[in-house]
Amino acid sequence: MYDIYQKTIDKKISLSGVALHSGKNSLITINPGNEDQGIIFKRTDLKENNLVKANYNNVSSAKLCTTLENSNGVKVSTVEHLLAAFYIIGIDNALVEVNCEEIPIMDGSAKDFLDILNDTKLITLSKKRRYLKIIDKIELLDGERKISIEPHQNSLEVGFQLNYKNKIIGKQKNVVDFKTDDLSEVSNSRTFCLYEDIEKIKQAGLAKGGSLDNAIVVDQEKVLNKDGLRNEKEFVNHKILDLAGDFLLSGFRVLGKVNCYQGGHELTNIFLRKIFKNDALYQIIELEDVMPTKKNNSNSTIKLAVNA
Repeated sequence: MYDIYQKTIDKKISLSGVALHSGKNSLITINPGNEDQGIIFKRTDLKENNLVKANYNNVSSAKLCTTLENSNGVKVSTVEHLLAAFYIIGIDNALVEVNCEEIPIMDGSAKDFLDILNDTKLITLSKKRRYLKIIDKIELLDGERKISIEPHQNSLEVGFQLNYKNKIIGKQKNVVDFKTDDLSEVSNSRTFCLYEDIEKIKQAGLAKGGSLDNAIVVDQEKVLNKDGLRNEKEFVNHKILDLAGDFLLSGFRVLGKVNCYQGGHELTNIFLRKIFKNDALYQIIELEDVMPTKKNNSNSTIKLAVNA
C-alpha cells in the first residue's frame, strides 16, 4: 500500500539545542500544518517578512549545510536533518517556528527530531499526497562528483558512495530504500568532518557551536569521539540522510532511484533545479490504492551540465 493522503502532526512540539554554525541557542516549535501547505519556517525573532518556504528555489547557500532564504533576505539554515526526519516519518505539512536563523544541530543526526515527532500522532488530511515521478534516467556530472536518478515505481531509493583519502572514512557505499528498509542507522548517523579542516571552517565563520557532542571528528587514523561510530557505514549513511532532507525541498515525495558519488548539498540542489527546468523529465502524480508497476524499457540517459 502507498501513502495516498497528506499527513501532519496532531499537536505542537518543541525542542532546543545549540546551532552548529552560529553557536546560538536555538528553540524550535513544530506546529501542525494545513493541507497543501508544505513545510514552512517562521522566524519568531522577527515581526515582519518572517516566513520561509522549504523549497529548492529558496536555497541561497549549500556550503556545509542547506540555507533557505525568502525574497526579503530572511534566512533559516541547517534545515536538512529536520527535513530528513519529516521525510522518514511521512510528514508533508508543518509550520516550524524558530527563534533565530538556524535549526539546532542536536546530536548531528535526525535522531532527536524523530524521537520527539514519534511522541505525536500523524493526522491524515483530506488532500492526496503528490509524488514526483521520474520519467527517464537523468545524470549530472560536476568534475568527479556525480548524481543520477532513474525511474523507480515504488519509492525513493538512494545509493551513495564516498571516496576519501582518509583511511577511516575511505571508500564507503550503501543503498537504502526509504519505503522498505529499516532507516534507524541512516537516521542516527551524524555529520562529520576531518580534524585538519576545523580551523579553516572556523575561519569561515562556521561551526561556532560544533563539538564532539554533535559531530564525528576524524583525525588521521582515529575517530576522536569517545564512543566511536554508531554504525560501520555512519559516514555514507549521513550523506544519505542529508540527501533525503534536501530532496524534500522538491515539495514532493520522490519516486526514483538515485545514485550519488561524492555529492553533497550543493550538487543535490543544482540537480533539483535542473530537473524542474524541464517538465519532460518528470510527472507530478497522485496515487491510487494500488498502483501498477511499469517497466521502463528505455536505455537512454539525459545528461545535464552544471553550468548550462
